[in-house]
Amino acid sequence: MKPRPSQPPTPMSKLRNSLREATLGFTRNNMSLVRLLGLCPLLAVSTSLVNGLALGVMTLGVLVVGNTAISLTRRVLLPAVRIPLYLLLLAALVTALDSLTHAAFYELHENLGLFIPLIVVNCGLLAHAETVAARRSLGFALVSALATGFGFLFALMSLGALREALGQGTVLGGLELLMGSGGADYRVDLPFDGMLVAMLPPGAFFGMALLLALRNRLTTGFAAEGAEPALPDAPR
Repeated sequence: MKPRPSQPPTPMSKLRNSLREATLGFTRNNMSLVRLLGLCPLLAVSTSLVNGLALGVMTLGVLVVGNTAISLTRRVLLPAVRIPLYLLLLAALVTALDSLTHAAFYELHENLGLFIPLIVVNCGLLAHAETVAARRSLGFALVSALATGFGFLFALMSLGALREALGQGTVLGGLELLMGSGGADYRVDLPFDGMLVAMLPPGAFFGMALLLALRNRLTTGFAAEGAEPALPDAPR
């Protein structure tokens, strides 16, 4: 029998494939858990869930706004100066965000310290601007920026919650830095005091190793479930 001719992809299938590709930044191409980019702020700031949440939301905002602007202006940017222009745009966004945080959330700004300005040198943001925003459509760049930003936010919150629970025996401690005095009511005290090592730099590396091991285990498990069963050997 002659094989059936392959059907041309429909617009709906193209849209699904494009959406699947754009959202890989949260799963298979996660900036921190797969590509291992932006590890400096991830390891340094993730001493609590609130710190990770705050820095993750800031990075997400810079990534979305910056990549949207780059995608809109990609056809008029001179190729020879595109990288300095990307850095200049990201630096302007981070400077505005740093000033806003300093004015509205002073104590949180003091906790995060230098890592707010250092968002601009996160190589994951620059790589995304060069490989996605400068080459794809506005819709694709926006969805990809959201997926990548939420992937980094997820890594920050996961590591922050793990280290806070093991190191301080609490979850959502310091939420009042974001929500005011009412945020203290949401703090959860665990039935142990915690271990100091989890709050120190070695604890950050151990926690990151646990997240990577968990991610690899889940990925391997899903791949094994989706694999086709092997056929038995033919009798000789």
